[in-house]
Amino acid sequence: MTEISRYALDMAAKVEAFVRDVIVPYEKDARRDHHGAPTDELVMEMREKARAAGVLTPHIKADGSHLTQRETAVVLIKSGLSPLGPLACNTMAPDEGNMYLIGHVGSPELKERFLKPLVDGSGRSAFFMTEPAEWGGAGSDPSMMKTTCRKDGNHWIVNGRKTFITGAQGAKVGIVMAASAEEDTKGGACMFLVDLPDPAIVIDEVPNTIDTSMPGGHATLTIKDMRIPADQMLGLPGEGFKYAQIRLSPARLSHCMRWLGCCIRAHEIATDYACRREAFSKTLIDHEGVGFMLAENKILIQQCELMIDWCASVLDTGSLGTVESSMAKVSVSEALMKIADNCIQVMGGTGVTERTIVEQVFREVRAFRIYDGPTEVHKWSLAKKIKRDWRKAQEAAKEAAGA
Repeated sequence: MTEISRYALDMAAKVEAFVRDVIVPYEKDARRDHHGAPTDELVMEMREKARAAGVLTPHIKADGSHLTQRETAVVLIKSGLSPLGPLACNTMAPDEGNMYLIGHVGSPELKERFLKPLVDGSGRSAFFMTEPAEWGGAGSDPSMMKTTCRKDGNHWIVNGRKTFITGAQGAKVGIVMAASAEEDTKGGACMFLVDLPDPAIVIDEVPNTIDTSMPGGHATLTIKDMRIPADQMLGLPGEGFKYAQIRLSPARLSHCMRWLGCCIRAHEIATDYACRREAFSKTLIDHEGVGFMLAENKILIQQCELMIDWCASVLDTGSLGTVESSMAKVSVSEALMKIADNCIQVMGGTGVTERTIVEQVFREVRAFRIYDGPTEVHKWSLAKKIKRDWRKAQEAAKEAAGA
């Protein structure tokens, strides 16, 4: 197991102080778009303060190297103590995952052009993978991808539709995923880095959603005859699905980290409320029905921390960690949902108002149970692995008996 460095621990402490002292007051800031998400003006103002405090993009060092996953966890959990914290510190989704992918797969030229503005916090990004259900496109099953790319000289032409593309509206960098129409790629997918906005990408709709923490919302869009220079392909042709796994496993875990931070804060708020509010001649926490919910939260928070640390340790060995990240995503998202629900219940009527961030945390965590793969898809995938392992064990037993 990799050790957590003093650098990472000190950075986590700096991030926590910054989020609690500087960013929490911004939670009442009225600069929101009509979907309820923070405006880019607000985001950039907070990032300037993060830059001044030395906590902008804290998971990537000045030399461009990433913290280990265990170290990233201690930092990202602290950035999540406010729903605005990841935006301010530049640890938000999808940017954090996109930085990770470009950093691991991109050429030096692509890193200079597309990664640099993400790391320095001057622009946002979007990851174009999911497609509309009514179009029969890829959702939880990326093999259903209908967006296509084909060669045309030293360019690739991309056509298709995408949906629930977080942050597409207002983003400066895009990672576009498309199924290759070229025979030599055997139907594999390709990834491309593109500058945004691009006239070939038309946003059709940005629906209002239950979550409101991400600028740009979750857009549905059409890509028509988009010409992308061949040297903007990320990695090799036909390898897109492999690269998606490089990104998705740590990205799922990063979601767990950030939203655990939010739930820790919600638990603090609910605890403070329960220890001050009186009913039936004693404080709420002294009533077992309330105290036991907070006790359950404490247990669940500890379980989440252990699950995140375990999965991070696996990823730090160099493993893709798809199984481990699936287990972590299911376990942590479901536990956080219970923590947030308990906080609402403890606070009663106050818990469902905008007086605190508790109701927002509840909404955001509810969405988290769906994005990056809903609980049921991860369980289905794990069940398939259980069956494969069982078959291997049976075959091994037969061979041993035959010997």
